[in-house]
Amino acid sequence: MTTKSSGFTLIELMVVVAIIGILAAAGTLTYSGYVKGAKRGSAENIIQQVALAQTEEYSNTGTYYITGSSDACDADLESTRLIEENLFGGEAIIGRNDDRVTPKIGFEICTFGSAANYTVSAQDQAEGSTCTITVTKYGTPTRENC
Repeated sequence: MTTKSSGFTLIELMVVVAIIGILAAAGTLTYSGYVKGAKRGSAENIIQQVALAQTEEYSNTGTYYITGSSDACDADLESTRLIEENLFGGEAIIGRNDDRVTPKIGFEICTFGSAANYTVSAQDQAEGSTCTITVTKYGTPTRENC
């Protein structure tokens, strides 16, 4: 005599849960990769905007706006704020979270060089990251450790 069962066995349910878990993990990894790529793209766009603003600054004053030394700078919140204040008239070009402290893109920006030449640098502020995107006076953005 055979009896008919209606419903799922424990093994079937565990297999379904395992498959959903695998799909969720793959989706999470893919999503975070897209987010990182979008933030890097945003940082590149912003440093190109800063480079354009540097051209305007040079036209107006005869010098470029520099936040660091002649050969390097440490990008931080203050250098980013000074760039926004001095090159963009206080307009927030770097999207901020609601607390207005951390950039949404996760990069801080600084400029270094001399009165006749400049480099704009965007440094990733994520813990453990050494990603730096730079653009020079006549160059295109370059990525290091990204």
